[in-house]
Amino acid sequence: MRGGMVAFGTSGLRGLATDLLAGPGYAHVAAFASYLLSSGRVARGGKILVGCDRRESSPDLTRQSLAALVGAGLQPVYCGILPTPALAFSNITLGVPAVMVTGSHIPPDRNGLKFYRPDGEIDKADECAIAALALEASAAGMPVLASLPGLPSPDGEALRSYVARYKAAFAEPILQGRRIGVYRHSSVASDTLAELAAWLGADVMPLGESGEFVAVDTEAIDASTAGRLQNWSRQLRLDAIISTDGDGDRPLMTDETGAVIRGDALGLLSSLFLKADAVVTPVSSNPGITGRYGFTVIRTKVGSPYVLEEMDKAVAQGFKRVLGFEANGGLLVGTPVEVNGSALAALPTRDSILPILCAFSAAHAARLPLSELVSDLALPVCLSGRIENFARGNSDRLMAKLRISTENIRVFLSDVGIVSRVEDIDGIQIHLEDGGMIHLRPSGNAPEMRCYASAPTGERAAALLQAGLSRIEQFPDNNGAGD
Repeated sequence: MRGGMVAFGTSGLRGLATDLLAGPGYAHVAAFASYLLSSGRVARGGKILVGCDRRESSPDLTRQSLAALVGAGLQPVYCGILPTPALAFSNITLGVPAVMVTGSHIPPDRNGLKFYRPDGEIDKADECAIAALALEASAAGMPVLASLPGLPSPDGEALRSYVARYKAAFAEPILQGRRIGVYRHSSVASDTLAELAAWLGADVMPLGESGEFVAVDTEAIDASTAGRLQNWSRQLRLDAIISTDGDGDRPLMTDETGAVIRGDALGLLSSLFLKADAVVTPVSSNPGITGRYGFTVIRTKVGSPYVLEEMDKAVAQGFKRVLGFEANGGLLVGTPVEVNGSALAALPTRDSILPILCAFSAAHAARLPLSELVSDLALPVCLSGRIENFARGNSDRLMAKLRISTENIRVFLSDVGIVSRVEDIDGIQIHLEDGGMIHLRPSGNAPEMRCYASAPTGERAAALLQAGLSRIEQFPDNNGAGD
């Protein structure tokens, strides 16, 4: 996404809220409706589910979305403010398409849209078709925002069904006697987390509710947030703190010390607990996640559409228990799996609730605190960070320079380590002879550069992350996001 441009990123349409509300948001929803009708996935007058997050711009973008769907001849069902996976669960269960108004974890001045066919998330081919139709829809114009009706009363069935899914599968009071903090901030999943933790027997402590939208990126928790979590954990003697990003499809979880458990570690714990035989995960996930854990590991580009594509292939190849997860912790269930002796239906979209419940269940079964459970995975230490307001043009120039030759990579990382090999699946992943790794990748949905680092020790991983971030910042002509 270049500057203020509205475009599809790694997961969904993203852009500045002002740009989306100026017409592109309405046009893309109208285009999605047209795409559904023309492809025969829904009949005229058919139902389509709509939900949203807590961003300041989401009510207006939701009003536009509802108007675009009505104008296209569909019957929208407004499901209110709810987690994206809750909307997707009803979308897949009922076989009804859906639109989620959310910018996920990106800053509050931005927003976005996620689209779901009757069988689940759209893929990259769908995105191209919708984008082309949106150009035609833009020419037709849109209603004036002031003329649109207010939001109707929400239909709460989608959220109720989602909560019931997990109450049925996790019925034992495994958190009896535990003190669990729920970092509420502006997460749409905060009430759901509190309800489920109490269902499992926990003493629930609400923490940090915000009246404004808070952009929590579970893949790159900032130092201030990490410090707050540790202070809460210590002061309130908590056994864990749980939360999500803004739209509830990426988990945030700490152990009993207040230390954040990385999303890919939660994904690995979930894969072991659910006895996966195939695991699909992007190259940005911990490089220590390999077949040594007893399942086949398939690596992809970053983004749920790529994970879903490879999950479908794994199912076609005959794997029976297929899971996917990203470094942000979002867990995708590609096939039915068994949980506590009962079947849990597939949910092939990023979910934050299931990995949290799996981690609690695994710790309870092993009679270990969360910190020891994670330590026993024996993963390399992985850290991640990002440089915000980094012009996409500069990202492209940096990637092009590094791709020209290994000599450029060697110079870029001079005094950091000796390069052993380079992988170019998504961004540039540089492996070093001492077992360290630096992975540089432009964000797919915001003007920023992401940096991932791993090493056998935390000290070395931190040094590599700092080296990567500092070299990105020092790259010539970094003049902000206005490229």
